[in-house]
Amino acid sequence: MMVMVMVGEGVGFQDLPEGCIANVVSLTTPRDACSLALVSSTFRSAAESDSVWDRFLPSDYNDIVSQSTSSSCRSKKQLYLSLCENPILVDDGKKSFQLDKAYGKKCYMLSPRMLFIVWGDTPRYWKWTPLPEARFSEVAELVSVCWLEIRGWINTHMLSPDTLYGAYLVFKPSSAGAYGFEYQSIEVSIAVAGVETHKRAVFLDPERGKRLRDNLDDQYPKDRKDGWLEMELGQFFSEGGEDKEVEMGVYEIKGGDWKGGLLVQGIEVRPKQCVHANNTI
Repeated sequence: MMVMVMVGEGVGFQDLPEGCIANVVSLTTPRDACSLALVSSTFRSAAESDSVWDRFLPSDYNDIVSQSTSSSCRSKKQLYLSLCENPILVDDGKKSFQLDKAYGKKCYMLSPRMLFIVWGDTPRYWKWTPLPEARFSEVAELVSVCWLEIRGWINTHMLSPDTLYGAYLVFKPSSAGAYGFEYQSIEVSIAVAGVETHKRAVFLDPERGKRLRDNLDDQYPKDRKDGWLEMELGQFFSEGGEDKEVEMGVYEIKGGDWKGGLLVQGIEVRPKQCVHANNTI
């Protein structure tokens, strides 16, 4: 984002009071603020001030952070960076929260306990397993089912306004390996306020995706930096100023073949695109 400031003749931007510089920097983005901090010591002091980074944090960040005991930072910039790099557990550990690093947009992951899983409480079909590498206290492990149905919900008032969001199933094969998914497609969908906006067929077998990389690449899972896989379920736009329920679904209820061996960590909702300072990013 380009910032232009008109100052009097013979007066440079760097000669302005630090508070004035900080106010201008707060109208940019976190990425811009970090770049501007390299200009001079005055810019660095202004760009790292709490008044700047308080503008980059969500307006309700105090309410969110108060639900977690894992976040203790000396400055607003440290808090911002911590929330970007270290998701915190909220809602009694049933959701995780973090920020998109570039623009400070809200990201949530719903734990398996927040999801509706058909037969999820029947040990013959699903079991609940603690994993050291998981974000939550336990994950849902698919033992074996012929009817796969997972649904989750989130309200747009929890999210950042003017933002295009994507929803992703976060999972990986169990230690015994997954089966029944190589040739069987899975239906995924997104519905906003009861109106279906996205529906398509995908495959949850990552090996099949690696062998068949082509123009249908978005039909296969992607590797994540945390060692898990993710499958995009669809996208929706959070406008702000209104509260709509978003339903996210994963289904295989037509084939009737048995399938199993997946560990489900949850459904993540994170920004794909945002509108900032009248520019589409």
